[in-house]
Amino acid sequence: MSNAHFKFWPAHAMHRLIAPATNLFYNAEVSARRYPDKPYLVYYDTPVTFSAFHDEAERVAGYLEQKCGVRKGDRVLLLMQNSPQFIIGYYGILRANAVVVPLNPMNLTQEILRYAKDAGAVTMLVSQELYPRVEPLLKSADLTHVIVAAYSDYLKVSTTLAVPDFISAPRIDYQAPGLVLWKDVLAADFRPGPLTAGPDDLCVMPYTSGTTGQPKGCMHTHRTVMHTTVASMQWFALQPEMTLLAVAPMFHVTGMQGGMNGPLFIGNTMVLLPRWDREVAAQCVERYKVASWTAIPTMIQDFFLNPNIDKYDLSSIRRLSGGGAAMPAAVAQRLANVGITYVEGYGLTETIAATHINPADHPKQQCLGIPIFDVDSRVIDPATLRELPAGEVGEIIMHGPQVFLGYWKKPEDTAQVFIELDGKKFFRSGDLGRMDGDGYFFIVDRLKRMINASGYKVWPTEIESFMYQHQAVQEACIIGAKDAHRGETVKAIIVLKAEWRGKIEAQAIIDWCRENMAAYKVPRFVEFVDALPKSGAGKIMWRELQERENAKSTSSSPMAVQS
Repeated sequence: MSNAHFKFWPAHAMHRLIAPATNLFYNAEVSARRYPDKPYLVYYDTPVTFSAFHDEAERVAGYLEQKCGVRKGDRVLLLMQNSPQFIIGYYGILRANAVVVPLNPMNLTQEILRYAKDAGAVTMLVSQELYPRVEPLLKSADLTHVIVAAYSDYLKVSTTLAVPDFISAPRIDYQAPGLVLWKDVLAADFRPGPLTAGPDDLCVMPYTSGTTGQPKGCMHTHRTVMHTTVASMQWFALQPEMTLLAVAPMFHVTGMQGGMNGPLFIGNTMVLLPRWDREVAAQCVERYKVASWTAIPTMIQDFFLNPNIDKYDLSSIRRLSGGGAAMPAAVAQRLANVGITYVEGYGLTETIAATHINPADHPKQQCLGIPIFDVDSRVIDPATLRELPAGEVGEIIMHGPQVFLGYWKKPEDTAQVFIELDGKKFFRSGDLGRMDGDGYFFIVDRLKRMINASGYKVWPTEIESFMYQHQAVQEACIIGAKDAHRGETVKAIIVLKAEWRGKIEAQAIIDWCRENMAAYKVPRFVEFVDALPKSGAGKIMWRELQERENAKSTSSSPMAVQS
């Protein structure tokens, strides 16, 4: 392990971190006792205090235990946009000694069913605009208990901010066996039994598609989650007096840790936005003196491209941070010119957020940063597993307290992503990168086959499996295409069945995809070909197709093409 990066270490921080050895819910209890009347959440000008948050999380936990039969270690699905109910529900599940399984709100019915079956989950917390996707699973008894929340229940103060229609929509009084409304859960006022889950019990199980494109549950304990919960806050020396803006999706580990768990540990007030709106974000920064927020680069770019940006007082901003995709150097420089540093970091679902972050006083542009507290990260030859010196490109690996236990019920996949080196267990990221002489890490390419569309990870194998369900598709290969706004987008190269050739348009394929998969997975480009290149073993040579695409100059606007 190189120690070169210690020269650039944040001056206020020690090299090691001793994170609390407690259940994550304990952070909610501590902050409620410390700051009972302070707003933890501000939701379109409606405050939710730390004490109210703690109380409602306990009521949710009591209902889960007493009415839904949730027991210690059970997995409970959570399907919502950023909202008070998402956060209260998350901590209610933890208080019931259960395991949170957060899902992407873009998922459709069959995708939700796949996660439910894999996790062995029969209880779900869902927002009302997403409930129609869940209703068939309740009718089929794949789910037995569903709690439905209306976002508008928490709009209790008049606001001048623009509230999205799906947030302001009145509560729908759904009725069905096994269904209960959020308001009735709180009104029941059930209280949970003892908090017995310890630091090494499972806490949260976010899903990633890993190396094969099939969803895998990443098993994180209270201890692994607690490490990055505390680490990112201490890295940036956040104080309880700072107000933060929460815009990154909380089902994803970046928003989960930087916009929810971390601020709760410190005692920060969070201004919560369920959907990105640059005008509302600027109003909130000015109104609540927001000091910092974590977001993907496309959000930051959009924020400062607002033609009205100069009319807002943004002087409270201390720092912006994020990851998921590299911040373009030109944009980072424009921010620097107005005195704002965008600090990039790097982590994965398997590491429950950051393993590398740039030091705020010594950042490098388009750089992953340096290994944070207690992380040993190296670059190895992916074939020989030999450690490589600075400057050479190889696979990034990491050992640290935040690394997950493994993939849920997938021991073979788990074994493939761990190696032992110098007596330590390292996680293989699948990302190709290099380390410079100062100990900073830079990503170069992806060893795994993955498309990064505005920070969303898109796995070609998963999309291909859906494409083959279309009656006209004989063969399909999914690759990444260049996109000026998203960085990368999805392209489908398709061989049609003989009887369909000349009888279906590319746009029809795209429309079908929109009906059957989450929007960020839908191909923006479709190309029909007579045949796909294959190896001697009959495998589609996707890499060859990807290389051909990379050599082209692709239009940035969504379109369908035929050839």
